[in-house]
Order: sequence, then C-alpha cells, then structure tokens
Amino acid sequence: MRTKAVIVMSVLGLLTRFASVALADEALLPVGSAAPDVVGADAKGTTFRLSAQKGKFAIVYFYPKDDTPGCTKEACAFRDAFDKFVAAGVTIFGVSRDAEPSHKAFQQKYTLPFPLVADTSGAVQKAYRVPSNFWGGTKRVSFLVGPDGKIAKVFPDVDPGVHAKELLGVIGALKGAK
Repeated sequence: MRTKAVIVMSVLGLLTRFASVALADEALLPVGSAAPDVVGADAKGTTFRLSAQKGKFAIVYFYPKDDTPGCTKEACAFRDAFDKFVAAGVTIFGVSRDAEPSHKAFQQKYTLPFPLVADTSGAVQKAYRVPSNFWGGTKRVSFLVGPDGKIAKVFPDVDPGVHAKELLGVIGALKGAK
C-alpha cells in the first residue's frame, strides 16, 4: 500500500512539473515590454550591456547549460552566422545559470565570439519571466530586442540547429518593414 502511494505521489509530482512548464510559456515577457538590462562578457573579457545597444537590434537567448549537445549546437550556429549578425548591427547575449568560469571555458572551447551572461542567481531569467525546464535548468527561449530597447519578438520554442538563421530572417524582415 505504501509503495502504491509513493508511486501515485511521484506521478502527480511529474504531472504537476510538466503542467507548470507547459503553462509557463504564457508568462514570458511580452512583445512591447522594456527589455531588462543584461551584462555579459565575451571570450576576451570585454563587457557588453544590453542597455548600451539602443538603436540596434539585440538577441537575448536563454539556454539550459554550457557544453551540452543542444546548447552547443545553438551557440555554434550563432557563432557560424556571427559575421551576418555583426553586418546587421545585432549584438547577441547568451544567458544561462552557469557561472563565469563555465562560460569562459565554453566560449574558448567553441570559439564563441559573443557575450555570455552568468545568471547564477536567476535574476535575469526571472526578469524575462523565463521558466525552468523539466530538469531545473533555464528553458530554451529567445527574445529579439528592437532598436527602441523593447521586446520585438519572443521565440518560446527554439530549434537550436536553425534558430540563428530564423532570427536573421526575422531581423531582415523587420528592417525591411521600416
């Protein structure tokens, strides 16, 4: 009887966790909101602030963990398209709960040219209302910040292999619409 109760409680716990992750997409910082500031360093140690990028587009992308398969795929896709982002005047900020030493090793290992934000406290994740994934890491979500410093587009379901290309297309379309 006790084993059955433990199993039922475990299943209910998992269902609750799945439901909270599924419902959390509704709470993401919406389009039109002022983008909370983020600060990150590139592999050379140069510090970048989102608030200093006004007048240009910026990408704030949240990912679960440095040097894991999906996160590496996404970061390397941004790296491979980095020259196109620079040509478009776009700054990229990668955000995870990993600490600065982990970010630095990740940047060096994969030659990542853009700043990574060490959000060890979860304050940036909370400011953007990004939920945690099933395992407790940051959910993979991206925000395109417009030249006015406001959220221009939210990407709640990111495919790490094609997301960089997708963002370049959206930025091109938004620039063309002006």
